[in-house]
Amino acid sequence: MADKPGTMFGLSDPEPTAALSTAPTAASSAAPTAAPSAPQVVYVQSPAPAAAPPAVSNSMRWLIGLLLALSVVNLILVLYSRNELKTLAAKQSDQLDLLTRRMDTSDERYAQLRGQFQVTSEKLGLTEQELNRAHALAAEIQRKQQTAVQELNAAIAKKAGADELSKAQADANAKIGGISTDLAGTQKDLASTKSEFANALTGTKGELSGAIARTHDELVALAHRTDRDYFEFNLSKKKPQKVGTVMVQLQKTDNKRNVFTVNLEFDDKPHVHRDKAMDEPIYFYVQGASSALELVVNKLGKDSISGYISTPKGFFPNATNVLAARPSA
Repeated sequence: MADKPGTMFGLSDPEPTAALSTAPTAASSAAPTAAPSAPQVVYVQSPAPAAAPPAVSNSMRWLIGLLLALSVVNLILVLYSRNELKTLAAKQSDQLDLLTRRMDTSDERYAQLRGQFQVTSEKLGLTEQELNRAHALAAEIQRKQQTAVQELNAAIAKKAGADELSKAQADANAKIGGISTDLAGTQKDLASTKSEFANALTGTKGELSGAIARTHDELVALAHRTDRDYFEFNLSKKKPQKVGTVMVQLQKTDNKRNVFTVNLEFDDKPHVHRDKAMDEPIYFYVQGASSALELVVNKLGKDSISGYISTPKGFFPNATNVLAARPSA
């Protein structure tokens, strides 16, 4: 009854309706007609609807989608950044290797220039003393000339007599004549010094521009076309070797930097050459030689070196040079 519509007000109940329709008939015979009773109202409360599960709002769905999109973008950016870092690291490694090779080449070039400058300085040291002496003599002549002029001006200022003036002038002329003679001698000395300097510089340039042999065959070819003797050596760290009158002793090698340290003993004195590069000429002077001797190392081992010594023709008459070792070459 509670589930039917309209039962709240009792209007759809069939039984009271039937009673109301038959009641006047039965009562008409027994008693006077009574007033019909008022309809009875019954209130029935419907059960509360079951609570539906809360639905996910649209804003929450958009927020989740946005977070997923940001996560994907972040992952892509991380992967791209890692790839870029790998590429950049590879480029930097290549650049570092290139700079390392350039530094090694610069070190070798610097070592060669330092050896050449040392030889030039030793050659020019003989002429610098003569130039200093010439400059000192010229300064002394200039000082004497200034003193003579000052004395002549002093005599004129004092208004000396004609005899004193003539005597002072004669003395001044004599001093000036002596100065002129000294000056002419100084000019001659300067010309001679300049000529010796030019000759020494020319000889030094000729020696420094000589070719370097890196193999035995190149050394034989170099010996054929130059007017010098070449003596090969193969030296270990534990065993020195004597080439002519020069004792060669290896002290240490550095294969990573391609440098070595060698001690040359001649004229009863040791001469240590440190951190020399491979194929770098080492020039040194031995008493009695007409020009500089040259040592070149063209092969560098862990504890050994190989190369040759170049001397003026016939300076080591008792040593076997590279051409005598191979007469048919």
